[in-house]
Amino acid sequence: MGVANPRRQQTPAQRPPQPYALTMRNITLIAVHCTATLAGRPFNVSAIRNMHIAQGWSDIGYHKLIGLDGEIWDGRPEAAAGAHIKGHNAESLAVCYVGGIGADGRPADTRTPAQLVALKFVLQDWSCRFPDAIIRGHRDMSPDRNRDGRVTRDEWLKDCPCFDVRDWCRSVGIDPR
Repeated sequence: MGVANPRRQQTPAQRPPQPYALTMRNITLIAVHCTATLAGRPFNVSAIRNMHIAQGWSDIGYHKLIGLDGEIWDGRPEAAAGAHIKGHNAESLAVCYVGGIGADGRPADTRTPAQLVALKFVLQDWSCRFPDAIIRGHRDMSPDRNRDGRVTRDEWLKDCPCFDVRDWCRSVGIDPR
């Protein structure tokens, strides 16, 4: 048996398999989430991935996760649809911060100073790369049940991410559109 000549043209059947490549999707929504875990309780990508897989999902539902110390971990590839807001996954990217539940067990904005910096970094990056995308919190994507053009607190399906994303974006110089 001879050694294969790398210069020789190969037919598709002879070529070694190539890694699966995804093409980027049309992103119209950047969604912000929280893990709905107690303030200060560490949580990481593998813990969320395991939890999501146990629920029958193929992978972690988010594209980025922000740890308590501002770590930015990759979740799903950006080119892959997430699993984070029913009806909006195909055209969105999702970032999730660890926290969202106060010491009293109620929804609360528990972002640490390091998480604030990291979240701003991710949102600035994505809003520059996807300039037509709006930035919203998970709760903002709840159905407008009274059809008045606004989703109000009484219509939220969840409190996630436990802060007003549009107001916060404006306060740090990001246009949520």
